[in-house]
Amino acid sequence: MSINLQKGQRIVLEKKDGSTLNNFCIGANWGVIKGRGIFGGEKNISVDLDLSVGLFNKKRQLVNTIYFRNLSERGIRHSGDDLVGDKFGDDGLDNEVISINLNDIASNVEQIVFVLNSYKKQDFATIPFASIRLYEGTPSQVNRIFATYNIASDKKFAGYVSMILGKLYKHNGKWKFSAIGEASKARNLRDTLNVVEDRFL
Repeated sequence: MSINLQKGQRIVLEKKDGSTLNNFCIGANWGVIKGRGIFGGEKNISVDLDLSVGLFNKKRQLVNTIYFRNLSERGIRHSGDDLVGDKFGDDGLDNEVISINLNDIASNVEQIVFVLNSYKKQDFATIPFASIRLYEGTPSQVNRIFATYNIASDKKFAGYVSMILGKLYKHNGKWKFSAIGEASKARNLRDTLNVVEDRFL
């Protein structure tokens, strides 16, 4: 059974047999906004959320960013940009996925921070559903879900278009995951990563 993540919660990256989980995915899933058409009917308004990763060294300096214009780095791969969201309700699949192989991460990387930005500045409270999950598997196959975090249809997210989701960090040579779940007033990816540097490293 997966964990419904809470802010500040930490989870151990282990398989059922107690061995370390080195290969896993972070996936984002969201739906379109239902609006009114010109003649009074319902229409779908596409939602473009962007799942991205900032890589930081031991000096807490940004060394690389993986996002829709830079899809890969050692040990990290982005599935590509989804510009629309789920048109027909939650299909249970992730719209954007970042695959992680901890064994292949560059040695100078000490923290890996996951963020989500609304490219068209649609705030999270207007999106009918949006969630993040951490799971064992591949972008096309989910083997075991470790943790989920719901981030939409909540008044506390009204007016926000950026969110710091969580981070992987090295502790005594081992990687651990900490949920952050903090909405930000930042308006784009660069500003969101500046908030990460100032507050969450």
